[in-house]
Amino acid sequence: MSEVTCILGRVQQGDPKAAEELLPLVYEELRRLAAHKMANEAPGQTLQPTALVHEAWLKLVGADQKWENRRHFFAAAAEAMRRILVEKARRKQRARHGGGLLRVEADAIEVSASTREDQLLAVDEALELLGQEDPQKAEVVKLRYFVGLTNQEIADTLGLSLATVERYWAFAKAWLYERIRSLR
Repeated sequence: MSEVTCILGRVQQGDPKAAEELLPLVYEELRRLAAHKMANEAPGQTLQPTALVHEAWLKLVGADQKWENRRHFFAAAAEAMRRILVEKARRKQRARHGGGLLRVEADAIEVSASTREDQLLAVDEALELLGQEDPQKAEVVKLRYFVGLTNQEIADTLGLSLATVERYWAFAKAWLYERIRSLR
């Protein structure tokens, strides 16, 4: 049993110091995953990987959740990061924040396709539908798209074979593509 799993067990038993011991063990991995995800975001982001990890940590600890093992904890972290990024995208699209308008310098005007926020919201909506049909494939997408894990890391986290994760990822990409296309 890994040290993380042991500490998660202590958290479940109500040990108040266990959460303090858990953060240093998982922080670097969470930050690496957040940095990977933020690397795909548009330039000029106000949300940095460190802030994403801290927000996710607050959601994880504040939710009074019980984690069964390392896999369950990182799945919860992936879900927390996904929700934070989706809420950020929704907030940016509100009228108060300019709605769908983009700030553009006069000399840099060009025709714009959909924004990254539009893309993120479309993926989230389609992912919700996939989660209703096949939760495990949706979990693979969350870990790959929102957290940035490799197929091998996903296989290790979910306890699946690498070939299964690759099949799930290939299926989910095609399924999401079709669903997003039909939602537009």
